[in-house]
Amino acid sequence: RLIPVLRRIEEKVVLRAISKPSTKPSRNTINIALFFATLGTVFLSGYLQSLDIVGAVMFTGAIIAILGSHEMGHKLLADKHAVEATYPYFIPGLPPIGTFGAVIQQKSLPPNRDALFDIGFTGPLMSFVISIPIAIIGIILSSYTWIEKGSPTLPVPLLFWLIGFVFQPLGAVPPVPTEPWKYLPDPGISLHPVAFAGWVGMVITMLNLVPVGMFDGGHVARSLVGKKAHRFLSYLGIILLVIIWYPMAFIALFFSFYQHPGPLDDVSEPTTLRKLAALGLIAIFILCVVPIYSLL
Repeated sequence: RLIPVLRRIEEKVVLRAISKPSTKPSRNTINIALFFATLGTVFLSGYLQSLDIVGAVMFTGAIIAILGSHEMGHKLLADKHAVEATYPYFIPGLPPIGTFGAVIQQKSLPPNRDALFDIGFTGPLMSFVISIPIAIIGIILSSYTWIEKGSPTLPVPLLFWLIGFVFQPLGAVPPVPTEPWKYLPDPGISLHPVAFAGWVGMVITMLNLVPVGMFDGGHVARSLVGKKAHRFLSYLGIILLVIIWYPMAFIALFFSFYQHPGPLDDVSEPTTLRKLAALGLIAIFILCVVPIYSLL
């Protein structure tokens, strides 16, 4: 019941054998119960948006697909690198989304920086990839509408805007209303619940990629730059969240109090391919970023 921990301390490489932390066996009944509870709350949120059963089912399937692919990406790579991890815990929530996301619990440390990178990298990549076809289908199912000048609208990430530019709703533009507007309204798109789910998937991807603490972006940053630089990036990430999505900044600040344990081997450098893949994550973040102040 010992595990090896390799660290660089000043100019020396130090290998320690430490006691393996005790872990409780996972109870999958909790995962299953939370999953069905989340299905219910997400279905309710979809129904409140569409006011029909089909739309609610489609919204539920889209949200669960995004969250499930994200967390199973973590789980599969954890299994590949022999890191003990639970199945996803889905978290029920309130409308308009119906969930606060999903998490998995890692019960052992990754063997090296490559493994830490892979586990952190795969979740956002999967949710990003799944969000694209969901957004495309949702935009096609959406409808044109007219928006009164000054009315609040949903801001969209660059990727969502590009999808809306290439793929358009199948329905025709309705006639221009004359009442009760005093001025000519602006054309817009009334999002189908599936399109809204695609938007949510991009926001989830963006938030997870912020390089803070135990966020997915934090795992990636920890694997690439090491302990000290990771803490500095965490502070920068919190400042970034204050600017673009301030409610998450409080959660990030809370998690920043816990020191990232790192992998077992924190000396070996990650491969060049993974360093290049990190540039891809930066591009994904840029494509998915949505400042919250534009929601107000």
